[in-house]
Amino acid sequence: MPELYHLLKLAHIIGAAVLFGTGIGIAFFMLMAHRSRNVSAIAPTATIVVIADAVFTASAVVVQPITGIALAHVAGHSLLDSWIVASALLYVFVGLCWLPVLWLQKRMRDLALAALRSGKQLPADYDRYFRYWFILGWPAFAAMMAIFWLMITRPQLW
Repeated sequence: MPELYHLLKLAHIIGAAVLFGTGIGIAFFMLMAHRSRNVSAIAPTATIVVIADAVFTASAVVVQPITGIALAHVAGHSLLDSWIVASALLYVFVGLCWLPVLWLQKRMRDLALAALRSGKQLPADYDRYFRYWFILGWPAFAAMMAIFWLMITRPQLW
């Protein structure tokens, strides 16, 4: 049984690293492209960001609860342990931040591609979407850090 536990733990840690790493990487590259105000940089960056979120983030989003539930079961933890419940609630919160971010990224990509094709400047909607995208990232990343803390320390919260 220890082998299964370690395989599940490895998968869970890799999933968390992919979620956090892809998120922070996407945020960095999108922010740098946005700050350039260069539509020729923003359009391909936004295109890659949408693809990366679809491939890496979405895959990890599915893997995390599966490996987490299996890991808790194999390790003998109750899914009602307070640190697991708090982690799950924070995970749902991160998802509620991430879903509008997906839509915003697609809209920013489409607006940037249209501006690139037409040779025009980015429309005001692009900047508005970017602000929402940027704002939603902060609580999501804070919640992910809190989940890491909960997973490492496993505190008895109630």
